[in-house]
Amino acid sequence: MKNKLLSLTGLRITVSGKEVVRGVELEISKGEIHAIMGPNGSGKSTLVNTLMGHPAYTVNAGSALLEGKNLLAMDPSDRAKEGLFLAFQYPKEIAGVSLQSFLFAAYNAQMAARDPSKKTLSPMKFRVLLAAEMEKLRMDPVFAVRSLNQGFSGGEKKKAEVLQMALLKPRLALLDETDSGLDIDALKIVAEGVNRMRGPDFGALIVTHYARLLDYVEPDRVHVMVRGKIVESGGPELARMLEKEGYAKYGVTEGGGIALS
Repeated sequence: MKNKLLSLTGLRITVSGKEVVRGVELEISKGEIHAIMGPNGSGKSTLVNTLMGHPAYTVNAGSALLEGKNLLAMDPSDRAKEGLFLAFQYPKEIAGVSLQSFLFAAYNAQMAARDPSKKTLSPMKFRVLLAAEMEKLRMDPVFAVRSLNQGFSGGEKKKAEVLQMALLKPRLALLDETDSGLDIDALKIVAEGVNRMRGPDFGALIVTHYARLLDYVEPDRVHVMVRGKIVESGGPELARMLEKEGYAKYGVTEGGGIALS
């Protein structure tokens, strides 16, 4: 059990009175990248948002442990301090708060939580660190002084999420359809950012509808989620099979509805 990063057992989740996640079982070991694929409405985004502590979702049963600690007993800020990170499918805009200021506050808060005896980074040293990470993601430095996500293209918003992940170095990253809306060049850059994080102290759970991101970030395991349950798991070849054949074998159409044949 020492190598287990995330353990989900019998997790059942309700949204607005409707059960969306129906008994999910999942384990991710340290250093592993897993992907969850499935048609629209299968509960993928509900799962990761619940793990991060979104108040709109209610856990009715089951457990969620991060390195043995009960995630469900923590508020979202404590989950973040424990090393959990969520990259949003639709990143929010925050007027009046620059990307640089936001990341500076988040970085120092995270570092203080991990090692209270360590001094906070000065603004000047942080700007150097930020510039280096932005260069890796091929982000224009001007975005650092703009209000968070305001005036950003869809691709730049997703890069900003990966930038935050690179700076905060979480133990477990939840990537909620980070590939959504990206052109191929932006997709490759985002994938490179995720791949740079790979290592024994980092794990990820990638939520995606299509397999194209997984062409660039090869997962250790792929899980298929249909109607709130994980119905099949396998290696990277499972994602390629789904790309060719879709979800008809699980009795659903591409849009997530029940197949008629």
